[in-house]
Amino acid sequence: MKRVKRVSWIAFGLLQVVLLTLLAAILLEQRSLSYLKTAEHPAWQQRDYLIKNVQIVPMTSDAVVTDQRVLVREGQIAAIAPDLEAPGIPVIDGEQGYLMPGMTDMHVHVWDAQELGLYLANGITSVRNLWGQPMHLRLKESIRQGELLAPDFYTSGPKLTGPDYAGDDNLQLVSVAQAREKVASYKARGYDFIKTYNGLTPELFEAILEECRMQELDIAAHPSAALPYAAHLRDEIVSVEHTEDIVQQALNYQLDTAGLDRVVADYASFPSAAHCPTLVVYYNIYRLLTEARILEAPELNFMNPLIRMVDSEAQYQRWAGAARGDSLLAGKILAQHRFHLLAVRKLQEAGVNLVAGTDAGIGITPAGVSMHQELAFYREAGLSAFEALQTATVNPAKTHDFLANTGTVEVGKKANLVLVEGNPLKDPNTLRKPLGVWVGGRHISREQLEGFTDRARNRKNLLPSVLRYGEYLLRER
Repeated sequence: MKRVKRVSWIAFGLLQVVLLTLLAAILLEQRSLSYLKTAEHPAWQQRDYLIKNVQIVPMTSDAVVTDQRVLVREGQIAAIAPDLEAPGIPVIDGEQGYLMPGMTDMHVHVWDAQELGLYLANGITSVRNLWGQPMHLRLKESIRQGELLAPDFYTSGPKLTGPDYAGDDNLQLVSVAQAREKVASYKARGYDFIKTYNGLTPELFEAILEECRMQELDIAAHPSAALPYAAHLRDEIVSVEHTEDIVQQALNYQLDTAGLDRVVADYASFPSAAHCPTLVVYYNIYRLLTEARILEAPELNFMNPLIRMVDSEAQYQRWAGAARGDSLLAGKILAQHRFHLLAVRKLQEAGVNLVAGTDAGIGITPAGVSMHQELAFYREAGLSAFEALQTATVNPAKTHDFLANTGTVEVGKKANLVLVEGNPLKDPNTLRKPLGVWVGGRHISREQLEGFTDRARNRKNLLPSVLRYGEYLLRER
């Protein structure tokens, strides 16, 4: 009996140590986020500004409007003119820099608040999270309440898949009734839209679409191989994700230009459809196969530590193993990437609404900086600098209602703005180092943006990240 009691007390003591360690890790992470908390920075309560001496890149046309002033009132653009005055409010001298709308990354995976700072540091003022978890509802509420400085944040619910598509990251639906219930519950809990994923059968897919119509929820669709690719071009679906799935599903892994033309024609015949390419995340497979010591690359220091330890390593091992069985694999991946560029060019030429997304937050694709790589691929595909920049500004505003008040510099639009040194229509690299960012009218200086980047490098929040993912598995699976 004494031995049993001793073992029980030891177990109880160990449990206390574990709980205290977890609590300490959570408290330390919260303390480390003070640099993003508006309560710690009284200046971020200010949402009225006069911005003077700027050249405006409005994104309403391929042009620059010189020598302007912009008045921001309560987080919105109130006036634009060369001679505005607004006594009593702070004045920001743009010093002849270029003022443009903040960018939107339409496909991200957020794992912690530090990533939100990285998006701001790269001129991204709205993000669309494509794998919803309970932590994202809390983040969203903190941002909505003005407690946390971050891009406008919108999130899908958990990924909806079919009964045969396994994986702890997927919610496998087994009945039409369950599909309807999940959609309704995600709306009630505060998720902004639905993400459909691979493995959905026609019956489950139709049930989700019908329930989304009833709940007035948009859908972002990762194509399901159990459906014809063109079946994803529906009124309820505001964007179809991943150019790679045009090859892998619509074209059955063939780099078939005639087949691509048919897919492009399907998109063009459905004007409300948008396509989100996510080229950079696929190209990073090629990097995994060809760059020595890729897991030690400096940009991976900005990945969430749990993702870096688990997903980055798993993807490296997966593709390294595949390459051992196919010495030509790297060349095949590169050839498919180049076909993606052709697809993007053809979609653009056909007038399809292309929206920039990066799939940042998984594999070896870090938050923020990956947007510049994505836009560079669009220019390589043949888009002009203006057309490429449209995919991250005005084009996303055409998809969801919650993005409609962004994407251009116009009176009445939300003051999500980026100030850069050079003309981004001539030198897109100027976007990599904003001089300042406004999100909802709150101004963030270049020095603060650099601090966001520094604080996100090699962050020590592994245990809190594990706990958040564990919560997702317990709550949603």
